[in-house]
Amino acid sequence: MNVQLNSVSATRKSLVIVLESSEVATEHQGVVMEIAKFARIPGFRPGKAPASMVARRFQKEVTDDFRKNVVSKAYRAAIDQEKLDVLNVVNIEEGVIVFGSPATITITLDVRPEFELPEYRGLPTEIVSSDATEAEISVAIEGLRGERADFKPVDRPAQKGDFVKLSYEGKIAGQPIVELVPEKPLYGQAPQTWEEVDGAIQGVIPGLGQHLAGLSSAEKKDVSVEFPAEFALAPALAGKVALYSLAILEIRARLLPELDEPFFKSHQVDDLAGLQSQVGSNLKMRKDYENRMAQRRQVTEALGAKVDFPVPDSLVEAETQSVLRQFIEENMRRGVQEDQFEKDKKELFAGARQAAHNRVKMQLILVKIAEKEALEVTSDDLNQFIYRESNRSNQKPDKLAKTLAADREQLRSVQQSILFDKAVDFLVSMATVTVVEPKV
Repeated sequence: MNVQLNSVSATRKSLVIVLESSEVATEHQGVVMEIAKFARIPGFRPGKAPASMVARRFQKEVTDDFRKNVVSKAYRAAIDQEKLDVLNVVNIEEGVIVFGSPATITITLDVRPEFELPEYRGLPTEIVSSDATEAEISVAIEGLRGERADFKPVDRPAQKGDFVKLSYEGKIAGQPIVELVPEKPLYGQAPQTWEEVDGAIQGVIPGLGQHLAGLSSAEKKDVSVEFPAEFALAPALAGKVALYSLAILEIRARLLPELDEPFFKSHQVDDLAGLQSQVGSNLKMRKDYENRMAQRRQVTEALGAKVDFPVPDSLVEAETQSVLRQFIEENMRRGVQEDQFEKDKKELFAGARQAAHNRVKMQLILVKIAEKEALEVTSDDLNQFIYRESNRSNQKPDKLAKTLAADREQLRSVQQSILFDKAVDFLVSMATVTVVEPKV
């Protein structure tokens, strides 16, 4: 066997493997003998029929297995000889593989890039104090009260925090908005809807709630609303100023429940102090989680900036499709139309490819760190994954475990993902930490 290694790029290699006719014949003979062990041919016991007869009778099976075996032999021998760390097989050109003749096989593959790990211990991270302040606890308790608020009709002008029932109809430069975005009529008109006055939660029409303070029931008013310059939910309205004719139908004040014994019991506490303690603990847990996520982002960003190396194209291409698919699914859930993706196809692809490049680069770094630090995926790690995933997907753990066991590719992907997480957790555990004031 002769192997020629060609370098297409720093991470892409081409192997040209030539097998002599005797090597090809050996593989052919091995396939025929293997099939002959189980072949049923009239007049012969299994394993006793002449090889030539088996080869003729099972020509298709012999030919298929023979070609596969020759390619497999060529691949394994070439990889062992050249000691390549293969990440992905890009293409295989089998050429002509026939009994009695030499065979030439060309295999294009991507290999793991060579690079030196930068210093990855002691990476700088910043967190905020996870202790909840009195002000934060008070705001959270007011939020709990708001969740159980009652709404009472009032005969007075609308105030901040009230909910207003109204109808509206909008135009842009005299043209009804329903004609501009017929697929989304709510941006053009509504016979009745509820809107919070100066509320933190925005309704369908951006900023409409800011025009409602001081209006009374049965009052009518025209207001101007400017849509954001980048309004993905209805791109035809982006950056435009609309005139909406409002008719106020009803005003309701939000009445918060008292901080009394029934309210405390509904939250499994005895008094205000107990509620404050519970809310403070929940806020601390949330801040601890947010700090952890911030540290994970910071260490990977810092590490990625410390080293540069070529990234295999095939991995980037596969990851680009994954990033694009995830982005499109998320935005379709938000209401973005498919035609908008087509308009922005070039920019979307460029952004997705850059994100994929960065992600693959970081994965290669994390794998190398995991190897150096002897990080491994244990059975406990897999069991924890199965438990979390079964809760998330409402599947039985044993069913999920069987699915993974039967799908090697999926199992490998899960193990790889777990290893990445363990490597990032290790980086965070070794990082330096500075407590800073929260950004306003």
